[in-house]
Amino acid sequence: MSNVSVRPVAGHIGADVDGVDLSRPLPAESVERIRQALHRHKVLFFRGQRLDHATQIAFARQFGEPTHAHPHDDAPPVDHPQIFTIDPRRFEERYGAGFRDEYRRRQYSYFDGWHTDVTAAVNPPAASILRAEVAPDIGGDTQWTNLVAAYQGLSAPVRAFVDTLRAEHRYGGAREFGAGSEYARRIDGNLLVAVHPVVRVHPETGERALFVNPGFTSHLVDVSAAESRRLLDLLYAELTRPEYTVRFRWEPGHVAFWDNRATAHLAPRDLEHLDVARTLHRVTLIGDVPVGPDGRESELVHGRPFTADRVVNPV
Repeated sequence: MSNVSVRPVAGHIGADVDGVDLSRPLPAESVERIRQALHRHKVLFFRGQRLDHATQIAFARQFGEPTHAHPHDDAPPVDHPQIFTIDPRRFEERYGAGFRDEYRRRQYSYFDGWHTDVTAAVNPPAASILRAEVAPDIGGDTQWTNLVAAYQGLSAPVRAFVDTLRAEHRYGGAREFGAGSEYARRIDGNLLVAVHPVVRVHPETGERALFVNPGFTSHLVDVSAAESRRLLDLLYAELTRPEYTVRFRWEPGHVAFWDNRATAHLAPRDLEHLDVARTLHRVTLIGDVPVGPDGRESELVHGRPFTADRVVNPV
């Protein structure tokens, strides 16, 4: 029998998982126990694991097929193209010392940092698995929010209304990434745009979840610009309500595994003034095309589906 234990850590989202060594192949019953816990709690935390790139990818494969590192990453670790490394120093080395200043200027509100991974793709990742290699002694926490709970928190008339809406999700083009910079050229040379339902029906649980996020959603379609801004602000205020969230303190070896179809998350904002290092490695699982309550699928506008063989166009 599986020794996996699951302990909820917040009222609407998040659970600690113990009794499992992620560096080893898991018994089928453990895989199923973790899968069920993911559906229920949306994000799972595994503490003190001993993973490297290869074992992190092997763990991920037990739950789906990994994507390429990132639609805009042409230099993942050698022999591990599924790994996306999150470290400000890596981006500064690639795009110059001004990259961090450009990024900071875009973080103009609490809303803006919340995102669901790669929703500009027509098939956003089904799940993400993030591992800490280096974590600071202070700061650097990540937060997640439950988009199913956020949808359920809306009144019935508003739920019925947003069930009918669709939104454009965009990576590049309309966003400011430092005009003329190498990073801006790379983003616009690999434009990703899709139109998704504002409410997504989870393909495994059947739950309805808000499927907009400040990081990638550019506007609602078929409404005016003013209506789009006001409606999105309403939905963003709902999905970032503190009672739907959980906050995780990273230490080296800690792993977070979240359902990207039912959550959004917020990267830390409290490190820019500190001389600290923070290095995490992410694997994402190939996702399906979202479907709304009316049965309509998402539509591809620019780019390609996000799969294992993603190739970045040169700039």
